[in-house]
Parts: sequence; structure tokens; C-alpha cells
Amino acid sequence: MKELLKNKKLKIQHEPGKGAWTYHLVIPGTKDIRGRWGFIKVSGTIDGYEFKDMNLAPLKNNDKRISLNGTIRKAINKSGGDEVIVNMVKTSDDKLTSEDEIKECFKDADVYKNFKDLPSDEQKVVIDDIISQKTENAQEKRINAHIKELLSIK
Repeated sequence: MKELLKNKKLKIQHEPGKGAWTYHLVIPGTKDIRGRWGFIKVSGTIDGYEFKDMNLAPLKNNDKRISLNGTIRKAINKSGGDEVIVNMVKTSDDKLTSEDEIKECFKDADVYKNFKDLPSDEQKVVIDDIISQKTENAQEKRINAHIKELLSIK
């Protein structure tokens, strides 16, 4: 779990007519978190009210946000424009989602040159193998296996 906010004071945003997003919090420092809807989960507290595995809304080139439904607003007795104290951790895993992220792993492991020397179709097989894994843990195992193979290339 990655801590996103600790005792951070945020203002409840109110945008009438936005459905579930009429009341929301913009989470600072989350612009670069990658993931599609439903895959970025957070847990924590808002003014002491505990929430678990809520979705962070992925907004392109903006900080992410979470919706504050009526149950939460009633529990904390707050509405649009009010300030709240937020503690939040990211509970979803940090799967790699791009070829560049995988290449960075190979650079960190000092095997990137060996990877680049592979024929392009073999490079694609390696990248696809890693990205296709369902969890961060599974990706880590495949990356380590590929690093071991790349280290053995003379």
C-alpha cells in the first residue's frame, strides 16, 4: 500500500448536475498515477470516517478524485465547500502498463543492452508476457525470469 495523503486538509468540491460526482475530493499529487476506471483503489479516512477500496477516478493530465456520496457526507456532517482531513492509501497493486516501464526495469537491472539486441519480435514477446500478467506479483516474477535470461546472454 502506498500512502497518498496523511492528515491532509482538502475542500469538498460541489459541481451540481454531475451525478455521483456532484460532491468529490480532488486528491493532490495523483496526476501521474496510471490506471483505468475501477483499477485504482484507495482506502483511508475522511474526518475519521473510514472508507475501503473506493475508486479513484482517472482523469487525463489532472489529479484524480473520489466521489463523496450522501452516506459519507451525512456521516461526517459536511457538504460542498467544507474542509475535511483526509488520510489515504492506494490499495490496488502497481502493475506495469507500458513498454517504457518495463524497459526502465531492464535498465535498472543493467540488462537493457541485451534486451535491445534481441530481434524486435522477441522483444515484443517479452513485453507482452510481462504486461499480460494479472497481478503486480506475477509481473515481478516474469520480469525477474526475463532478467535472468538476459543476463545469460553473452
